[in-house]
Amino acid sequence: MTISKTLRVFLPFAFGFYLSYLYRSVSAVISPDLIRDIGVDAASLGLLSSAYFIAFASAQIPLGIILDRVGPRKVEASLLIFATLGAVIFALSDSLVNLVIGRALIGFGVSACLMASFKAFVDWFPKERIALANGTIMTFGGLGALTATAPIEFALQVTDWRGIFFVLAGLTMLAGLMVYFVVPERPPEKKQPGDATLKDQIAGLIEVIKDPKFLRYVPIAVTSQGSMLSIQSLWMGPWLSDVGGLSRAETANNLLIMASALAVGFLSWGAIGERLGRLGIAPIKVSMAGIAIFCLVQVTLILEPTSMIVPMMILFGFFGTAGSLSYAGLVQNFSSHLSGRVYTTANLLVFITAFCGQWGIGVIINQWPQVSDGHFSPLGYQVAFAAILSLQLLSFAWIGISKLIWPKV
Repeated sequence: MTISKTLRVFLPFAFGFYLSYLYRSVSAVISPDLIRDIGVDAASLGLLSSAYFIAFASAQIPLGIILDRVGPRKVEASLLIFATLGAVIFALSDSLVNLVIGRALIGFGVSACLMASFKAFVDWFPKERIALANGTIMTFGGLGALTATAPIEFALQVTDWRGIFFVLAGLTMLAGLMVYFVVPERPPEKKQPGDATLKDQIAGLIEVIKDPKFLRYVPIAVTSQGSMLSIQSLWMGPWLSDVGGLSRAETANNLLIMASALAVGFLSWGAIGERLGRLGIAPIKVSMAGIAIFCLVQVTLILEPTSMIVPMMILFGFFGTAGSLSYAGLVQNFSSHLSGRVYTTANLLVFITAFCGQWGIGVIINQWPQVSDGHFSPLGYQVAFAAILSLQLLSFAWIGISKLIWPKV
C-alpha cells in the first residue's frame, strides 16, 4: 500500500475523530457559560452533556452491521451531516431542551468517527499494524480534547459559545466532504458477501456477544473508558474549580495539561501494544495493566490532593487512555468481516456507561447543596467518583469469576 493511499485512508478519518472528541470535551470549558446563560443545575448539566453519549450509543449496534455491509466511507460521510445540523441547533438554542436536542444530534452524527476509522484500518492495514493505527488515530482524539481546553477558553474571549459551535458546524461539514471524496473505496476482498441477509448479519452480532473472551474482558474495557469519558469530558472542569479552587483560566490550563497527557497516552498505548504484541503479550493484558494503574489514580483523585493537581492531570490523562488498547485486543478473536460489530458492540457499552456515569455524577453531586452560586460541594464529588471507581473494581473481579465459568477459554 502506497504512502499516498495510507494518508488518504488515515487523515480524513483522523480529522473527523478530532472533531468528535472536541465536541465530546468542550462542555468542561463552556459549562460556566451554560450555567449562566441557560440556568442549569448539576443534574441538568450532566444530562445535557451526556445526551451526546446516549445518542452516540444508540447508533452503535446498527452501525456495526452497516459498517460491515456498506463500508466506513459512506457511513461516516452521511452521519456527519447530522452532526453539522446538531451544532447549528446547539448554537441557536436558548433552552435546555433545545440544547439537549442539538447535542444529541451531534452525538448521533459523530457516532461513526472512531468505529469507521477502526473498520477502515481492518480493511486496509495488515493485522500487526492495527494496534498502532488505532492508537495513532486516538491521538487525534486527544488533540481534540486539547483544543477543547485553553484554546476554546481563548476563543471565548473573541466570541461566545454560540459562535464556537457555528465554526464547529462548518468544520464538521468539511470533514464529511473529505471522508466522502478523499477516502478510497475499500478493497473488494474485504467487502461482506452481497448475498448476506439481515439474519446472517444479526447472527454475526450474536456470535460476538456470546463469545466467552468478549464477555470476559469487555466489562473492564467498558467501565474504564466510560468512567474516564464521564469525568474528563465534563466533571474534571468543575472539580478543578469547586475542589481545587482554581480560577477559570487556571482550570482551562490544567484541562490542557490533562488533554496533552491524553494525546500522548493514546499514541503510547498503541505503540506499547504493538511492541509487546511482537513478544507474544496480548494487547488486552497490556490494557488491563494500564487500567489497574488508572484505578489507583482515581483513588488519589477521590482523596482530593489539591496540592498535586498538575501531576494528577498528567496521570489521569495518560493512564485513562489504557482502556483504548482493549479494542485491538477484543477484535483479534474474530474474523475481519465481524470487526465492525465487535468494535461497535463494545463502543455501545462504553457510551451507555459514559452517559449513565456523567448524568449520575451530576445527580449524586446534586444531593448536597451548592456551597456558592454555581459551585458544588466537594463531598458530592468524592461520593460520585467513588461510585464510578467501584464499577471498575467489580469488572476486575468479574475477570476472575469468568475464568471459573469458562475455565478452558
